[in-house]
Amino acid sequence: MALKPFKNEKYTDFSRADTRRKQQLAIEKLESEFGKEYPIIINGQNIYTQNKFNSINPSDPSQVVGVFQKGTAEEANKAMDVAVAKFEEWKRVPAKKRADYLFRAAKIMRKRRFELNAAMILEVGKTWPEADADTAEAIDFLEFYAREMLRYAGKQPVVQYKGEIDELVYIPLGVGVVIPPWNFPLAILTGMTSAAVVTGNTVVLKPSSDSPLIAYKFMEVMNEAGLPAGVINFVTGPGGAVGDTLVMHPKTRFISFTGSKEVGIHIYEEAAKVRPGQIWLKRVVAEMGGKDSIIVDETADLDDAAAGIIVSAFGFQGQKCSACSRAIIVKDVYDQMVELLKSRAETITVGPSKIQTNYMGPVINKSSLEKMLEYIQIGIKEGGKLITGGSTAQGEGFFLKPTIIADVDPKATIAQEEIFGPVLAVIKAENFNHALQIANNTEYGLTGAVYSRDRKRLELAKEEFFVGNLYLNRKCTGALVGVHPFGGFNMSGTDSKAGGRDYLLLFLQAKSIAEKKIQLKKRKKK
Repeated sequence: MALKPFKNEKYTDFSRADTRRKQQLAIEKLESEFGKEYPIIINGQNIYTQNKFNSINPSDPSQVVGVFQKGTAEEANKAMDVAVAKFEEWKRVPAKKRADYLFRAAKIMRKRRFELNAAMILEVGKTWPEADADTAEAIDFLEFYAREMLRYAGKQPVVQYKGEIDELVYIPLGVGVVIPPWNFPLAILTGMTSAAVVTGNTVVLKPSSDSPLIAYKFMEVMNEAGLPAGVINFVTGPGGAVGDTLVMHPKTRFISFTGSKEVGIHIYEEAAKVRPGQIWLKRVVAEMGGKDSIIVDETADLDDAAAGIIVSAFGFQGQKCSACSRAIIVKDVYDQMVELLKSRAETITVGPSKIQTNYMGPVINKSSLEKMLEYIQIGIKEGGKLITGGSTAQGEGFFLKPTIIADVDPKATIAQEEIFGPVLAVIKAENFNHALQIANNTEYGLTGAVYSRDRKRLELAKEEFFVGNLYLNRKCTGALVGVHPFGGFNMSGTDSKAGGRDYLLLFLQAKSIAEKKIQLKKRKKK
């Protein structure tokens, strides 16, 4: 039966009472399992260590979502040994069979959708629609990369030289270390890991210590899909003991990382060093931070622009590398836009993410909350005007009110450094060209957006706005697999273009084969 063309997964309609009930039951079921202990998984075997750590609910830090193993270099090395041995077998599995595992995993995720949503709602504070979009994106990655592998496994177009049979084939790299973030704990983890696996590599997966339960759920899905033991090995623990051991290991062939600029640079530096016994240069796929801007000029639909900025700045509490953290407004409509943003932000409800009516949940942890509050004070101290928010919201969790600071200098700290929270800096520009200059004045280059009805300005933005993902007259978040290949420039990473047609190449190497046409000897039958 012919494979249907890729199509993005639909979002769950929570306006329906039956779907709301299903999601609520899934949340309650997971809450009944709070405090359960989860193992490290190496070669399909459950491993428990002496030291443990807790994953907590950021909406209520007194609640332990799960107890996890604090892995060490010993577990990391053991996982690497297993992955190295398994690679010799897995690389020979036909591409179609590897793709079928992803197709099966996608079906299982659809079946377990509300359970996966619940894990994100309770472990990282995603609201219902944000969690559901995360699960949908994970399904998209599985479906898209499975199809992409079939394309790469097919006959590749090369020029045929006279007297030769010429071909190009793609082969896997080896053992990959996958280090996903906590903010898209299912989607990005699934995308990076499935891309590595479907291309014939084996993986050591080291999840964020803020989202290990969701990573464990992914392991359950892949096990249910029948993926052989040892293809993906799951090691929880600190970045120093586990992460660095894996990054520095001479048998590591590639590292796939999504996270902060600081950690990304550290991984890049360590991966560049050739260790004893290492016979290749490690490949690093890194998606790091952003300081993303939305420009609004005097020709724009201001209500539409305000709506786009609010969603981009405060969706999932601003904890997206694609989030709008700078609104750059042309002076003619600056005051009007500030008022529109203020009025919209002040309608946002903040509270536990398990309550469907809350638009914003908690930020991920206490240290992040404290850092955000420090940035707000720095923003005011450096001349910014607090328009709304600026303080914690009521409740036991790590809640911060949506915060807008106006009159921010383009070179101010909060206009340059990634805050990764619900803090929006509003900057005044003299004109559209000045707005573009401001938009390009950071070390990042991930996402950006322009609201304008002037065609020449939109075309200028296409040429001059230096970001990997540019959006015109729409929000700067919400990249769709296959539609908006995702990845940025400069300190935003290696421009991996996740969810695009080039992505699987990062996990493959090309082998050119040329055979001279000669008369081959036939073997005599015995």
